[in-house]
Amino acid sequence: MPIIRVEMWPGRTHEQKAALAKAITDAVVTIARTTPEATIVVFEEVAKENWAQAGKLSSD
Repeated sequence: MPIIRVEMWPGRTHEQKAALAKAITDAVVTIARTTPEATIVVFEEVAKENWAQAGKLSSD
């Protein structure tokens, strides 16, 4: 059972998450040869103050 974790900043709509979940699931089913029912996508929203890139907080 593949579990795909997607970490991103908050702010995406329900519709955007649904479309992304569908696209990810379709790709995993095709490439990993599994089933949609066995594929889990978990969205984790990380606040900008808890995210850093290139040594700098994204909230700065």
